[in-house]
Amino acid sequence: MNLSIKNLVVASSLLITTVAITDNAIAQTPGTPGKFDFYVLTLSWSPDHCARNGKRDVQQCGTGKKYGFVLHGLWPQYQKGYPANCSTEKLPPLVKQKFRGLFPNDRLFDHQWQKHGTCTGQKPMEYLTLSRNLKYYLNIPSAYKNPEKPFRTTIKDFTTSFASANKQFTFNGIAPFCSDSGRFLKEVFFCYSKDGKPGICSEEILRRSQKSCGQDNFLVRNVR
Repeated sequence: MNLSIKNLVVASSLLITTVAITDNAIAQTPGTPGKFDFYVLTLSWSPDHCARNGKRDVQQCGTGKKYGFVLHGLWPQYQKGYPANCSTEKLPPLVKQKFRGLFPNDRLFDHQWQKHGTCTGQKPMEYLTLSRNLKYYLNIPSAYKNPEKPFRTTIKDFTTSFASANKQFTFNGIAPFCSDSGRFLKEVFFCYSKDGKPGICSEEILRRSQKSCGQDNFLVRNVR
């Protein structure tokens, strides 16, 4: 009887592990530079980040910052999973200086380049130029620029708002993600083809988005 219970526990643990792997994007390390299917430009909602990490991230969350959407990174993707840490090439300090202010926190420069940029097949200057251009070509709907009060929305209303402000995108090219089991807006993915044109997100990303923001609605924290 004890053996049967033990086998059941082991089987259940394996099932949980399998589900977790299936429901989350898996990094394939090391990837091969330039071999991927599409890009994701990820913008984080800074008020949510600072609500959870403000004491540890003074540079982004300090007094007077008042950031809304900020660049998290430009990430090469497979249809399932993504490549990571594709080479040991370093990000030159002079290149970082040319893009000062692109990220809300200076630590993101090296992290994003090492984990994601090395997989693009581009040089650091090219990678950061593309990241900057894609970010600044996006139109942020007025409701999300500097909201003074928190408000609620749904995945449908969120994607409709961004697709309306960026006519080149379809609804399936935009994927919001939430924190705290779907309670708060955390970040948004914008999917692009390898040549930097607005595209369609993979089924994996769209499924994860729906699961992440799985409640009836979620709260967009206000900018402080």
